Amino acid sequence: MRGDDAMTSNRGTPLVEMRDISIAFGGIKAVDHVSVDLYPGEVVGLLGHNGAGKSTLIKCLSGAYHADSGEILINGQKVNISNPRDARALNIETIYQTLALADNLDAASNLFLGRELVTPLGFVDDSQMEAETRKIMGRLNPNFRKFKEPVSALSGGQRQSVAIARAVYFNAKILIMDEPTAALGPHETQMVSELIQELKRQGLGIFLIEHDIHNVMKLCDRAVVMKNGQRVGTVNVNEVTDDDILGMIIMGKKPPQAV
Repeated sequence: MRGDDAMTSNRGTPLVEMRDISIAFGGIKAVDHVSVDLYPGEVVGLLGHNGAGKSTLIKCLSGAYHADSGEILINGQKVNISNPRDARALNIETIYQTLALADNLDAASNLFLGRELVTPLGFVDDSQMEAETRKIMGRLNPNFRKFKEPVSALSGGQRQSVAIARAVYFNAKILIMDEPTAALGPHETQMVSELIQELKRQGLGIFLIEHDIHNVMKLCDRAVVMKNGQRVGTVNVNEVTDDDILGMIIMGKKPPQAV
């Protein structure tokens, strides 16, 4: 069986299959023949030291980079992702640590930034945008209250809520999250964890780029560890310990459960 097939063979068609992906910069292979997949309602953690290749691999999915070789399948269909626009057209959204929010605007204006709703006369429809924002937030984060304030006044977890709501409102099916709880306190981290659980229930697939093994153990179904541009292995999180994953990251040591 190829790559992760042994772990997931009874689950139907993956949302994403990245097969045999390679990409080099200046002759140095940043990603070397790596395969990963992702299923609906699943969180797959991507771990490894800085320079391991995890961010480069996932940027081939988000359209920031174009792989030198290999193929990407979405819902079983081979696709060509040349830029972020291609990725968004395939319902792939990326939530970066920087979040790319306009600090001076409120949640609704950020949600619809560049895609504003307009009235029949062509004016920006602020009330409709706020109503839609309240609706999507009600689904994702019912405790969110600060609809009128600029996002600069929001906490880190609330800002994450706005960025995630924007992706989900515009029909994301595949979400890439880059260390979503970095620099957040325990309460905020818990808020983001609950958001991720809700997204899973709604059937989204999430790639989670993480450094914190505890977050991976808590949030992820499977973990993919990379080292020196290659995949060390993939594990079901509930079948391994923190130390197993640490051994994969530091020494490239594959536990018996890994594929």
